[in-house]
Amino acid sequence: MEIEELYRLFEACGEVTTDSRRCPEGSMFIALKGENFNGNAFAAQALAAGCRYALVDEGAYADPARPEIVFVEDGLRTLQQLARFHRRRLGTRIIGVTGTNGKTTTKELLAAVLRQKYRTLATQGNLNNAIGVPLTLLRLTADDEVAVVEMGASHPGDIQELVEIAEPDYGLITNVGLAHLQGFGSLEGVVRTKGELYDFLRTRERSVVFLQNENPYLNEMAHGFPCVRYGQTAGLAVSGEVVDCSPFLRFRWTADGATHEVQTQLIGAYNLDNALAAVAVGRYFGVSDAHICEALAAYEPHNNRSQLKDTGRNRLIIDAYNANPTSMMAALRNFCRMNAPQKMVILGDMKELGESSAREHRRIVDELQACAFDRVILVGSEFAATCPPYPVCGQVGQVKELLHQAPPQDCCILVKGSNSMKLAQLADCEDL
Repeated sequence: MEIEELYRLFEACGEVTTDSRRCPEGSMFIALKGENFNGNAFAAQALAAGCRYALVDEGAYADPARPEIVFVEDGLRTLQQLARFHRRRLGTRIIGVTGTNGKTTTKELLAAVLRQKYRTLATQGNLNNAIGVPLTLLRLTADDEVAVVEMGASHPGDIQELVEIAEPDYGLITNVGLAHLQGFGSLEGVVRTKGELYDFLRTRERSVVFLQNENPYLNEMAHGFPCVRYGQTAGLAVSGEVVDCSPFLRFRWTADGATHEVQTQLIGAYNLDNALAAVAVGRYFGVSDAHICEALAAYEPHNNRSQLKDTGRNRLIIDAYNANPTSMMAALRNFCRMNAPQKMVILGDMKELGESSAREHRRIVDELQACAFDRVILVGSEFAATCPPYPVCGQVGQVKELLHQAPPQDCCILVKGSNSMKLAQLADCEDL
């Protein structure tokens, strides 16, 4: 079946699902396959649960007697083609956001600012891969004026695949750093892959890049391209500086000779660039300075991304959604500068670093020693292999045992690690 015909079926449904456990009435189910699942096996279940059509890509699950089961060559490819067709049909202005660190927070800040003036769609959570991006695009309606689409990558070519689906008009790379080295092979591989966003935008007329001015990699990648620059250097389209960070970021920003100060609910001086990016995008799209400040002050982070929790005995900074050498080092240095009577750190392994893992975990241990925190607990085999001068636990349950034996009191506690280390569970630990 041609994509035009499939799109007419989508229009009759208005919504797509790839999860047979979530089947809104009248929606379209698209069967996807992975290493441990085969969505084709759940097509009939999806129809029984309320879907109007089910797209399958294995003949054994197609039934000529049931026109509501539609055979396609490849379920994932069909999902992506439908998304691109839909995106072209609507013509919504799309901002593509990627980067090693901060892309989800930046995406959320951009959306918060743009919603002050426009009906804005944004990626939900971090649905930023080859499945999540098309699902985001298929949520677009004719009423949406702008979309902020987050794009993640763990291998070369990932961003190229996503931009060819989303076809963004504007691009923002938050930064480039050490992450997913097991897939990229090197920092140079990270730079090339993130740069695939710029490569695509060069093929588009009237496209614009929002550029973090102090990043040498981004400057080189965007050479000769129309840019709206933001950063900590005076004279940029938007320039800013940290006023305070104890622990919430308060910053000052200047544009066109006017200066504004914003108290945010973001933890960490490293969020300055994310906030300035939102200012730059907002001003480019004509959002008033007052509304930009209002949106940034009101935004609250979620999903274990630098959230502050007061337990009555201690203050926890929970940053346990993700970790790589760049973000881990930034978090430690920011925490080191914070004013607190006692500081404790609980860190979990950083994943997907390949051959660089031992070196990067050793660098983090060296930084811990330089910061001289009052108490440190490490979690995971990668940290254990560095033979650190700190207790090391195999998993989060052992951390809880250590805390029960010696509960901290009147501490500010940073909790950070890769999501798979499950350190977010410590947010509800009765001994913290």
